[in-house]
Amino acid sequence: MTVAPGITRLDWKGQLKAFLPLFGHRNWIVVADSGYPAQSRPGIETIVSGAGQIEVARRVLDAIAASKYVRANIYLDQELQFVAEADAPGVSRYRAQLSGLLKTAKQAALPHEQIIAKLDQTAQIFRVLIIKSELTIPYTSIFFELDCGYWGAEAEQRLRQAMAASATKQSAYSRSVMLPDSIRLLRSTQERKASS
Repeated sequence: MTVAPGITRLDWKGQLKAFLPLFGHRNWIVVADSGYPAQSRPGIETIVSGAGQIEVARRVLDAIAASKYVRANIYLDQELQFVAEADAPGVSRYRAQLSGLLKTAKQAALPHEQIIAKLDQTAQIFRVLIIKSELTIPYTSIFFELDCGYWGAEAEQRLRQAMAASATKQSAYSRSVMLPDSIRLLRSTQERKASS
């Protein structure tokens, strides 16, 4: 059943399973706390899971790991490191659970507003799936920026270097082939000037 435009309360596991094959390099999946706002961009789909944050995050990690075509760069709110237990009871336990869950995952902590800006920029062109959990601790959202699972940064760098080298060779070849024509044109122009 649809709760509001862009917000769905269906089987979140089924929705994740349906979305992941559509997603690829540059799409995002966000596992958000219960207070995460509904965003207005048309490319953002929000699912209310009714499940715990760690459960949802584990399911997303497992789905990405089972995929042959995507992997994830994971971003966490830098603010989470500084949230005090006195201000958000349960945050210490959550940090410990999250650390255990992501112990082998590539991750980076960035200021929340910086992550949101990246997400907003991405949503202008690419789709984003937000799965809201029942967690009520601030700065606990987990942002999965999908990347190509079968093509890494090193391979991309080698490709770009090969293309640049080829362009340099092609440019040198073009100049060497065109040089005789250029010399003939120059001589012809000089001869015309000399005869007039």
